[in-house]
Amino acid sequence: MNVKKYGKYIVALLVLVLFSGFFGNDNDIYYQISKNMDLFSKVYKEITFNYVDSINTAQFMKAGIEGMLNSLDPYTIYIDGERKDEIDLITNGKYGGVGVSIGVRGDKVTVVEVLDGYSAQRQGIRVGDVILDAAGVKITPENVESVSALVKGKPGTTVNLKVTRDDGKDTINFNLVREEVRVKSLTYYGFYPPNSNNVYLKLANFSRSAADEVKNALEELKAKKPINSIVLDLRGNPGGLLEVAVDICNKFLPKGKLIVETKGRDQSDVKKYYSEQKPLVGKAKLVIMVNDGSASAAEIVTGAMQDHDRGVVLGTKSFGKGLVQTITPLDYNSSLKITTAKYYTPSGRCIQKIDYAKDNKVIAHDDSITMKPFYTDDHRVVYSGGGITPDTIVTFGINGDITKELLAKGLFFEFADDFYYPHKSDNYDKITDNELLSDFKDYLNKQNFVYTSNVEKGVDKLIASVKEQKMGAELVKRLDHIKNEVSSKEMDELNIFQNEIIRELRVEVASRYMGNKGKIEVGLKYDKQFQTALNILSNDSVYNKLLGIK
Repeated sequence: MNVKKYGKYIVALLVLVLFSGFFGNDNDIYYQISKNMDLFSKVYKEITFNYVDSINTAQFMKAGIEGMLNSLDPYTIYIDGERKDEIDLITNGKYGGVGVSIGVRGDKVTVVEVLDGYSAQRQGIRVGDVILDAAGVKITPENVESVSALVKGKPGTTVNLKVTRDDGKDTINFNLVREEVRVKSLTYYGFYPPNSNNVYLKLANFSRSAADEVKNALEELKAKKPINSIVLDLRGNPGGLLEVAVDICNKFLPKGKLIVETKGRDQSDVKKYYSEQKPLVGKAKLVIMVNDGSASAAEIVTGAMQDHDRGVVLGTKSFGKGLVQTITPLDYNSSLKITTAKYYTPSGRCIQKIDYAKDNKVIAHDDSITMKPFYTDDHRVVYSGGGITPDTIVTFGINGDITKELLAKGLFFEFADDFYYPHKSDNYDKITDNELLSDFKDYLNKQNFVYTSNVEKGVDKLIASVKEQKMGAELVKRLDHIKNEVSSKEMDELNIFQNEIIRELRVEVASRYMGNKGKIEVGLKYDKQFQTALNILSNDSVYNKLLGIK
């Protein structure tokens, strides 16, 4: 029986039946719920007993639930008992495991991160190790998703991992003890540049421990020397817990400032969150870095800082998720993560970008997410809808198509291993850019790397179109000549975009010599947005002008 094959039709029927007449008069909503639940139950029972093929009842009900939720927003989801560890990770930032992250690089399942202080690091697992076997199960890219389930488990138990390294020259068996792994929200903190009084904080998410991590980091750094300025890096931060975002704002904002306001469906269901503590770094200048991967709780913090003119927001426009979710436990160890409110920054703006109610017959429309002007404390204009627009827009990314392809194929990652083992006794700081680039080109030749540019792909399409339209062999011949000329120049892009290629090489190789901390610090040297933030913080007139301070 193939549930997927006919599931969408059944789900559509269930959704139609369940929500028929749902938005009637509020006085009869309980009657509507009772009626529709009765219809839902009967449809489920009739199909389960009478459908031509036997039904997997659990999967069928799950398909019905997911079908209903698909008519809402993508953040309202059903989490069954088998995925309970996801709840622990979302809320508490912890799980039972050995402290590694796994990914597919080329055709190999590879260790891409080793967390500090856990079994994997203590016993010698390294970034770049290729996993052959986990808990007696052979691991391939086809079953990579099973690695997580095999490695995770009850703290105190053990799991065996077989890995190879140094291009297969060494095969090692590790018997790793599972522990309660707490995923750090604050992946880097410290004075950077090292001899400055500027603090760099890289906050990856807003799990339960994030605010305490920020607090402890700031207190530790303040004990060493005065903090004059801070760069809070929220780029790529997908968010997390609202109350944690509020707590982090407490570290920066004066006491009594509105941080965020949430509004549910009921007009009386309004909650306001204020700063309640004396700030740890109330006078330090602040730059908050964001991009299109900064969402939810990251936008709560950014919006509060911007609306109160507490710091300069730098980067590119944020994601635009102004919806609040609540996790509700259900029977049978399952949970429902449901959108229960929208949040509003201190100036009153909702920064939700996508209107899930538009053209939706299930959700009642709300115009709060349309773009409108609002004002910060110092009367700077900011806008609702579409995410948070930085005070100064600074782009930073990959320009070369060849660089993007090398990243997509994992060749920077694989080269780092190929380079490291023959040079592991070298001093990283003495490795020159020319040496890295030269060795990388040799490596690409050994890997028979062939690069096809977008220009060549475009010529191929044109040739195919000319042949299809029978426009003549002579034209095809001329186009073939152009294609060959383009092809001969494609590898020149390694030199054209060598600055960003060297940057990627430097960062990836640094992780082999100095771990994740070294990787981040080397990356900051090449980070255009971070370097711009430092320049702004060192120039009082520019900093004040961006904040509207006269």
